Amino acid sequence: MTDATSTRPSSAAGRAPVVWVPRPVDDDVVGSLRAWADVRVGWGDDAAGWSDVAAEVEGVLLRTARVDGAMMRAAPRLRIVARHGVGLDTVDVDTAADLGITVTTTPAANSRSVAELAVTLLMVTRRGLGAAWSTGGGAGDRSGAQPTRASLVGRELHGATLGLLGFGRIARLVADAARDGLGMHVVAHDPHLADDAVRAAGAEPADLDALLAASDALSVHVPLTPATTGLIGARELALLRPGAVVVNTSRGGVVDEEALVAALDAGHLAGAGLDVTTVEPLPDDHPLRGRPDVVLTPHVGGQTREAMARVGHEAAEHLRRVLRP
Repeated sequence: MTDATSTRPSSAAGRAPVVWVPRPVDDDVVGSLRAWADVRVGWGDDAAGWSDVAAEVEGVLLRTARVDGAMMRAAPRLRIVARHGVGLDTVDVDTAADLGITVTTTPAANSRSVAELAVTLLMVTRRGLGAAWSTGGGAGDRSGAQPTRASLVGRELHGATLGLLGFGRIARLVADAARDGLGMHVVAHDPHLADDAVRAAGAEPADLDALLAASDALSVHVPLTPATTGLIGARELALLRPGAVVVNTSRGGVVDEEALVAALDAGHLAGAGLDVTTVEPLPDDHPLRGRPDVVLTPHVGGQTREAMARVGHEAAEHLRRVLRP
């Protein structure tokens, strides 16, 4: 959360603040906002775009849309952007700080849902089940060849080593499931945590190279920053154990996709499970599409009914606290 003491004008007494919700969220969340705010939504018959609301909007509940600096400067009454989720890559936080606009996130509300998807992708890729289905109706590979029972021989997770890149809330839930539920050995690398803190949370601490060298599976749980962009590239993928799998439910730019394709083509990696990619959605002709060793999901880690409700209500509460203290 980036908080600022705003000097921007607030609603006149008795006037409901205008809140813009550009993309669909849980219906109950919209209902709760309408109890105290003038809500404008960006979908349906009465859809309102930014140009329709910029002059009077005071708060934005932002899911997957963007609010950039130009938009902020065009909205003289804007006081808060409440992110429906964790990342801030869709918000110009520097301009927000300059203008005194508060930016909030909901860092814990969808953690369990994302962790469950990470574990699902881990299990599916380790078993090689990407070859068993595809969005194209069951074709096992680009040639349309159907997989046979004899060809679908995967590997167990029990006794294997899981490397966690980043060890925050989501990664710790993944660690619990992998260690206690699947019998895996868990190693974690997080430069922001002391080794004792990593051990206390149930993983063996390691530097990045040591973690990669020990891992039969790598699960990525770091934000996309200048320091993490392309962090897992050709050199890092080569350090993973032969036959390892890579799972990414954080941000696509952390993993170099060209290097990932090359490692898969070379047979060094057995598979990848990606909920996030550098470009979303991937182009139809992208080399990661249509591969039996890659499972793609369209950035749905936090999209369970339970998480959507928790995230939406928490973001709505952030809006209320700023606009109706």
